[in-house]
Amino acid sequence: MITDLFALLNEPRRPWIDPEHLKSKFHALSSEVHPDRFHQATDCEKELATKTYASLNAAYTTLKEPKDRLLHLLELERGSRPGDIQKIPPGTMDLFVEIGQACRDIDTFLKERSEVTSPLVKVQYFRKALGWVDELGRLQQMVNAKRDLLVSELPPMNATWEALDAGSSSPDRAAKLPLDKIEQIYRGLSYVSRWTEQIQQRLAELA
Repeated sequence: MITDLFALLNEPRRPWIDPEHLKSKFHALSSEVHPDRFHQATDCEKELATKTYASLNAAYTTLKEPKDRLLHLLELERGSRPGDIQKIPPGTMDLFVEIGQACRDIDTFLKERSEVTSPLVKVQYFRKALGWVDELGRLQQMVNAKRDLLVSELPPMNATWEALDAGSSSPDRAAKLPLDKIEQIYRGLSYVSRWTEQIQQRLAELA
């Protein structure tokens, strides 16, 4: 049985949730069970408050991130996680190739730089490193733009969930929801997360 994290925060199941609204809801609910308020309580009450606070925090952490929220929504509506997460979503191949090539070239550069001993040559590699930092900055901007584009598709999709009873368990409920589109956006955001991690790792190594 999958725990409904939307229900934990008294939120209806939706692809899009306003970040500030979600933060306010979490703060309001979690303040009632924050462990600091239970110093004088019994051990049983303290344990219950701690567990409830942890559950609310986990729900907030999941729902505030669009990628994690969509994955949870798919789990709830389909009853299982999407498979074949290595499949490259449409419209991302060019960026996939460009980032992959840049990372391979930077890895080669870093290996060569690690073997340099001459101070003069080290200066040359320092200048080259600055060039790679600029290139990674450009790629990160492209990744951020891709993320913004994907997230912008979510608010209009709420209308489909609003038209259905969020608590409905009718067998054709999943068929009425745009879950294939949600999965496509989720896959795109998964690649955005992966690319960001790869870029930030190279930036740290170039520093």
